[in-house]
Amino acid sequence: MAADPNKEIQDFILQEWRRTVPEEVTVAATEIARQFNGAVSGILFYGSCLRTGEIEEKILDFYVIVDSYSKAYSKRWLAIANQILPPNVFYHETEVNGITVRSKYAVLSRPDLAFRVRPECLNVSVWARFCQPCMLLLPKNDETKISIASDIGQAVKTMLGNYLDLVPGAKESRDLWVGAFEQTYSAELRSERKGKGLEIYLLDQDRYDALTALVEEVLEVIPDPMPPLKQPPRTERLVPRLRWWARRWNGKAVSFLRLVKASVTFDGGIDYLAWKIKRHSGVEVEITDRMRRRPVLSGIRMFWGLKRKGAFK
Repeated sequence: MAADPNKEIQDFILQEWRRTVPEEVTVAATEIARQFNGAVSGILFYGSCLRTGEIEEKILDFYVIVDSYSKAYSKRWLAIANQILPPNVFYHETEVNGITVRSKYAVLSRPDLAFRVRPECLNVSVWARFCQPCMLLLPKNDETKISIASDIGQAVKTMLGNYLDLVPGAKESRDLWVGAFEQTYSAELRSERKGKGLEIYLLDQDRYDALTALVEEVLEVIPDPMPPLKQPPRTERLVPRLRWWARRWNGKAVSFLRLVKASVTFDGGIDYLAWKIKRHSGVEVEITDRMRRRPVLSGIRMFWGLKRKGAFK
């Protein structure tokens, strides 16, 4: 019997999750999980701290996957806000082995995760993040662990499948991933410098190349035996181009609304945004006490000012 490439992708993700993480990460995740009334399905650890292993003076990135928002929150308005415009984003800080461990965590339900990694989801934020390396911490049980691994595998397929719709001639693994990352970065309010897609790919090149082979088998990508003799019609890729145009508009609008909402739920959110923007773009932002007292209004004003300075794509 031939191997099932979908199962192979899932097993690839499960194998990645056998790695260990630093004690500081586990402690932070455990403390965060306690806040959600026993409704946590698992916590996905991702981002730069996972890639580099650096924790001190950094901020850990987590996605808290919950059974449902109504079970997870004691305050009904937080459940409603998470349902209308997922995810809610919060800040957590703890001391571990004499180190201050800071975390940013987003909350997403199991149904929302399952939908937002699929190709029909217009917004790129979830599938673009979780096609990259992540670690599942504190899974509720083995069945949940396998189910979430399947969702993460779907994020990989969605990432490459959506890019191949746009650029069907991309065959090399490097071209696929770098091109896909650049497209998704342009579909969010990102402060990353140009070339970030290549940097992300090179950090885990062997991983991405291995996944490319598995995903191409699922998507049945067949290399062209010879280059076309004439240019294809310019309208041939019109629908994929329109989809990516819609993703860019959707992504920037939703990212802006999430920033405004995070200014309410995220303690010190406006200071965090200033730090992150400076770190990624080099644009200095001075935060005043008045801005901290009125984070929503100040955040909107700051956004437009930074947009003019080129801090966001």
